[in-house]
Amino acid sequence: MRFQGADILSIDQFELADIAEIFSVAAEMEVYARREKVTRVLEGAVLGNLFLEPSTRSRVSFETAFYRLGGAVSNTIGSDCSSIVKGESLYDTSRVMGGYVDVLVVRHPEEGSVKKIAEATTTPVISSGDGAGEHPTQALLDLYTIMKEQGRSWDQLEGLSITMIGDLKHGRTVHSLTKLLSLFKNISFTFVSPEQLKMPPALVDQALMRGHKVTQTEDIASGIAHADVIYMTRIQEERFAHSEEAGQYRGCYSLNRGLYEKVCRPGAVVLHPLPRDSRPGSNEIDNDLNDHPALAIFRQAENGIPLRMALFAMVLDVVPKLGDRRW
Repeated sequence: MRFQGADILSIDQFELADIAEIFSVAAEMEVYARREKVTRVLEGAVLGNLFLEPSTRSRVSFETAFYRLGGAVSNTIGSDCSSIVKGESLYDTSRVMGGYVDVLVVRHPEEGSVKKIAEATTTPVISSGDGAGEHPTQALLDLYTIMKEQGRSWDQLEGLSITMIGDLKHGRTVHSLTKLLSLFKNISFTFVSPEQLKMPPALVDQALMRGHKVTQTEDIASGIAHADVIYMTRIQEERFAHSEEAGQYRGCYSLNRGLYEKVCRPGAVVLHPLPRDSRPGSNEIDNDLNDHPALAIFRQAENGIPLRMALFAMVLDVVPKLGDRRW
């Protein structure tokens, strides 16, 4: 794809060559993300963060990525802090915001809403999640993390075994990651969830049609026994009509040190898009794994910085200004 001026809305818009290019630039960005080098290639540019749904990691990660490139950030956090509460349409909000900034990052609680915002403005729009739809940049940083954690080259992703656990019906991160991994060959997907929270059938069918192996189960122990990657998720309470309904699923799956060491393959990586629900009765990843080398959730979150720096640099066409390239 042509990245300059592009919207980043869905994994569906990428081919493998596009992912390889993003990862190559992300690797180049790591020295800037760690401040071992400093760049000002986006000096004078402004990012508009339009987060109409709660966020910590994604919002701050996008902010930090833009700051690390020398740009400035303007935040709108929560619909109650925008003119939407006065009746302004998404179209009007998009047209106005697009006229103020160089790129928009948007999170919205309704599936399909970010696409509508992108259609209303000529300013590039990057999705940070739309309801239970997708979260494409999270999937990219997840795969980037998998490769780093397991020392896998591009060719070694073939044959990967991944288990996704929890609320797979409403979890936009697992939707995007399933789409992304389906671009490769011979992936073994295991989906562990209650019957009512299964992975959407369209995504299962897509994986099967592309020749991948798919197993669906409600049993976590058998589901993680042969996994290279264990991807835990929380119950998405905000997607349920009533909190009482969500409550019946809280704590249905929990991974602790004992279970991991009893059934998992040596070197199996534990991921989570965060936040993990650490309230009593939930605790999908127990604190007794906090110092376990397999737990990569905090390194995973940190990888969002160079990955999102790469996307900003590519969309705003400043990669050549970084200096000598190493790819």
